[in-house]
Amino acid sequence: MNVTLSPRALMSLLVNGPKAVDVLETALALGLLDALEAGPVRLDALADRFGVRPLRLYKFLDCLESLGCVTRHEPDDDIAGATYRAVPGLRDAVLAVVGPDAIERDRDRYPWRLLHGRLAESLRGEVGMSDDDFAWPPKTDAQTADFERSMAAGLGPVVETLRRHADRLWSDRRRLLDVGGGDGTLAAYILDTADGLRADVFNLPAVAPLVAATRVDRRHPDRLGFVGGDFLAGPLPTGYDAMAFVRVLHDWPNDVARRLVEQAYAALEPGGLLVIAEEFRTPDRLAVQFFWSYFLIGVDSCVSRLREVEFYTGLLAEVGFTRVAVLPGGWELVTAYKPG
Repeated sequence: MNVTLSPRALMSLLVNGPKAVDVLETALALGLLDALEAGPVRLDALADRFGVRPLRLYKFLDCLESLGCVTRHEPDDDIAGATYRAVPGLRDAVLAVVGPDAIERDRDRYPWRLLHGRLAESLRGEVGMSDDDFAWPPKTDAQTADFERSMAAGLGPVVETLRRHADRLWSDRRRLLDVGGGDGTLAAYILDTADGLRADVFNLPAVAPLVAATRVDRRHPDRLGFVGGDFLAGPLPTGYDAMAFVRVLHDWPNDVARRLVEQAYAALEPGGLLVIAEEFRTPDRLAVQFFWSYFLIGVDSCVSRLREVEFYTGLLAEVGFTRVAVLPGGWELVTAYKPG
């Protein structure tokens, strides 16, 4: 949805945000998005198909057009003959945002309302999240489980890219260490596409029961393991020819990110592969990241830092990795190899 709007027009859409979501949810529920993606389709044909009034549908489609979701061709004064087509990928995007399993629904569970209408106070440090509201790092087993479940819910774009490049990534790898790998959901997805690979999750000891549950649920009893530890407190485990940092490095300052990459270089076997997946800093990613940027205004213990991809490619080269590459996908992957 590449639409350039004036600042005034953008403000109008933002202030009408709840109404825009209502339009999108309705279009998804009706099945209208499927019809529009198969377009171009005439207004009268759409009205007949869905049993709605043409004039009202015309205005509904104006709402979608204003959001940059559809293109319209209206050759004359007869609105019945106006044709519409959805921008590519619209249905999947709407489903991802307002569908029953949308990541935004998961994010809405967080207590962001404590800040709503009180941002100025929060910026001054007068209002914020307590450890009971949001603890970082998590301090109890319940907080750990809740955080890891939420992180697993947002893995879709990473999984899509890893599957797309599975042959290139894992065909000659034997053992993968997923550093800070949550409850093992991502490692299990990788194992689904890499028959000869074994994967261990390296995470805080409190996460071990979550990985054990994933091992059972995802049916990788002998290939999904767990190594307990704290990557901020010591070196990374050795004996691996592949390592991954997936949504890990953005949580830490530059010097910590560098130290973790240096530790990966030291721990990897010669010829070992390092994979980095982050939400790199682009206009699209900043928009998708908006919730966390807003919510974390009330949290002093962490900053979710979207960096340009060049930060990571440059860092890898400086540390000594070679064959640094950026693989395209829902989220780009940065790959690099330790010289053999």
